[in-house]
Amino acid sequence: MKVGLYFGSFNPIHIGHMAIANYMVEYSSLDQLWFIVSPHNPLKNKKTLLPEYQRLELVNRAIDSDFRFRASNIEFNLPQPSYTIDTLVHLTEKYPKHDFSLIIGSDNLTSFHKWKNYEILLRDYNILVYPRPDFDETTVTNLTNVEIVRAPNMEVSSSFIRKAIAEGRDVCHFMPKEVAAYVDEMNFYK
Repeated sequence: MKVGLYFGSFNPIHIGHMAIANYMVEYSSLDQLWFIVSPHNPLKNKKTLLPEYQRLELVNRAIDSDFRFRASNIEFNLPQPSYTIDTLVHLTEKYPKHDFSLIIGSDNLTSFHKWKNYEILLRDYNILVYPRPDFDETTVTNLTNVEIVRAPNMEVSSSFIRKAIAEGRDVCHFMPKEVAAYVDEMNFYK
């Protein structure tokens, strides 16, 4: 089975995440896509970060019963900080019959050389890249195992949603219905 791994804080998960996930499964060779909920990205403000199990619940509500998607808490039990290569190695050992691909936005390519063991990622795993605005494709022409997947550009972000909620704005259509209802019910980001 070919599985794409979509790492993120998903704080909260929104329609942009879902559109990219749907596109990846429908327009690439993937059979499934797993949302890997990251406990904490050291580059993000922890103050606005919901606890990991609440973000996992948001992802589970977003994917509902869609058999193409799965929410994963695999990084919750791995040593911190979590590195993509360590998670991939762990998953490859746990699911030896799965063929894992890494899904990243093109903005991650500029710092990809700083990732732990990035050479092994490039050598051993397929990397599916969804272009962001102003992406220069010539930056990946000499990289092996890198495939550009023309997913739609979405101008919505989790930080926009959190800020709008804190301002008392209605952003229910920026998230899956079940996620928006749960965020409102739990008074998240207010």
